[in-house]
Amino acid sequence: MTQPQHATELMQKAARALASARLLLDAGDTHGACNRAYYAMFDAARAALASEAEPEATRTDNRLIAAFGLRLIKTGRLPKELGRMLNRAEQVRLLAEYTGGAVEPQDASELLSQAGAFVRAVRDYLEGTAADPHA
Repeated sequence: MTQPQHATELMQKAARALASARLLLDAGDTHGACNRAYYAMFDAARAALASEAEPEATRTDNRLIAAFGLRLIKTGRLPKELGRMLNRAEQVRLLAEYTGGAVEPQDASELLSQAGAFVRAVRDYLEGTAADPHA
């Protein structure tokens, strides 16, 4: 499948967010790392939906997650595990940003690993190959 230019730009943005998450985690900023890891996944999900959904469906976190689940997970185009990863990442981000809850370095590291798998799986999907979140 050929990626629309917008999807390519979103995947580049996702890659930058993932790189930022790694730097933040290495610097000991677990909250910042979780934020950037989530937004790497968010932008990758937006890229996957670029030709699938109405633009309004991807403007907010809740709408994007719902559209991703309905259009790509429930249809079997992407594995269910990716939907679970995106939902968990949002929960961790909300915990870190809004509740003041602590995010342990191990949890942030796991989220970063999942974000990397998510971004790779979406990239593979957009390139027309099988999407395996553990690749």
